Amino acid sequence: MTIIDVYNLQKEKVSQLELKEAIFNVPIKKHLLHQVVVSQLLNRRSGSASAKGRSEVKGSGKKVWRQKGTGRARVGTASSPTRRGGGVAFGPIPGKRLRKVPKKIRKAALRMALTDKFQTDRLVVVTDFSLPEIKTVNFVKVMKSFEINRVLIITDDKNENLEKSSKNVPWVKVMRYQGLNVYDILKHDHLFLVQSTLNKIEEALIS
Repeated sequence: MTIIDVYNLQKEKVSQLELKEAIFNVPIKKHLLHQVVVSQLLNRRSGSASAKGRSEVKGSGKKVWRQKGTGRARVGTASSPTRRGGGVAFGPIPGKRLRKVPKKIRKAALRMALTDKFQTDRLVVVTDFSLPEIKTVNFVKVMKSFEINRVLIITDDKNENLEKSSKNVPWVKVMRYQGLNVYDILKHDHLFLVQSTLNKIEEALIS
């Protein structure tokens, strides 16, 4: 049985839930987690690195000095990669560096990341995360009551009070369940799930 306690925002235990073992109690394979995280980070890169080749460097195409009679080695244009200010040989060009991972592996890695948080007691389920007003101080008080930091909070719908109250807190990230991913789960020390998101997450990862 995979049982987890459910708390309110005052860290009072209000009930218990049974989690699906097919999601929160699976074998963890580090190489799969690594594969998915590397893919995510590569796909996030803008791919804007660029360098000019010899054909793109502005300047005359005239020979720097004549071929014979100078006593020096023969030379071509000033844009040659071997000359100062010349073009770059085999330099970077703009373009996305995509690394695709099969959907089946992405789902498996997500189940492993959730399992890791549950097995290490770093998964917290709360009944709701409704704050009465937009106020960072009140949000920080809630986090301090749980004695945690570096937390990822998953909600089921737009929660303006929560999103704006946590916006200036650098160690907190609020995300809706549709965007749940392996990198953010592993990056943050703790994972907060609003109770209403559990069924949706389980349905998405089992189908």
